[in-house]
Amino acid sequence: MTQADSPMLSFARVLSDGTRQRIMQTCCCCWCSVSEIVAAMEGEVSQPTVSHHLGVLRQAGLVETRKEGRQVFYTLDQSRIATCCGELLVSLAPETAAAEAMQKIGATNGRA
Repeated sequence: MTQADSPMLSFARVLSDGTRQRIMQTCCCCWCSVSEIVAAMEGEVSQPTVSHHLGVLRQAGLVETRKEGRQVFYTLDQSRIATCCGELLVSLAPETAAAEAMQKIGATNGRA
């Protein structure tokens, strides 16, 4: 696997965008429609731009979707975020107590 193919690098790229970070904060712990997310951006980001970023987050598996009629609602997949952050921690800061705890959790869950 090349560095360009690394899931960890892909995750970091997705997180690196400020607009995506704001979208993730907006739909954390609640279900939001695109129009609700656009409104939360206070006119700084257009609906097509929000939709584009939601597509990137969806492709990365960082948001869950629920369809109601013609509207799609989004929420942050906190479990996926935690898993990706844990993998990043173990990879880049393996000598920390937090990384050691993550490795123990992974071993307990059948991951090495």
